[in-house]
Amino acid sequence: MAEGDTLISVDYEIFGKVQGVFFRKHTQAEGKKLGLVGWVQNTDRGTVQGQLQGPTSKVRHMQEWLKTKGSPKSHIDRANFINEKTIPKLDYSDFQIVK
Repeated sequence: MAEGDTLISVDYEIFGKVQGVFFRKHTQAEGKKLGLVGWVQNTDRGTVQGQLQGPTSKVRHMQEWLKTKGSPKSHIDRANFINEKTIPKLDYSDFQIVK
């Protein structure tokens, strides 16, 4: 498998004005558009967190989107990505918004 096709999993947390601006909905839509699976949810700390899984190249694209773009009304201060690892198969079947 080429580097771009290796399946990886990475956890993320996004800081800034990311609640009340449809951030989860846009994250889900972008993830699905890229063919990624995982989840996204609001936290009690005013951040958004979740997990991405998919081919490395697509996950990198999504990480860039989470760091720089987000939803139209959001303002991203910073994005943390942790626990990145290669996985043999996807743990999820789609990209979900967790309430």
